[in-house]
Amino acid sequence: MSFDLSKFLTEGLIDSVDNGLIPSDLATVYAGNYLVKSLITQAQVTQVSDAITAYKAAKVAAAQAAANQAQQQDVNRTSASEDTLK
Repeated sequence: MSFDLSKFLTEGLIDSVDNGLIPSDLATVYAGNYLVKSLITQAQVTQVSDAITAYKAAKVAAAQAAANQAQQQDVNRTSASEDTLK
């Protein structure tokens, strides 16, 4: 059984960003350093970058969904208050 350091480093960076352990900008710096030291390939740097992009997009989508839900709750409360006053 062999250990694949490049896979370990790549997955570690992706998991660390996904779990909020390191900021995405820092993961990008680490990936660049690993590439310069030939510990990972350019394809793996791209994999990390793509994962970071997907993570950021998911965060934006989640924030937008939460904002939409909060706005809908405000509309519902306003409607209920107006109905009570009638």
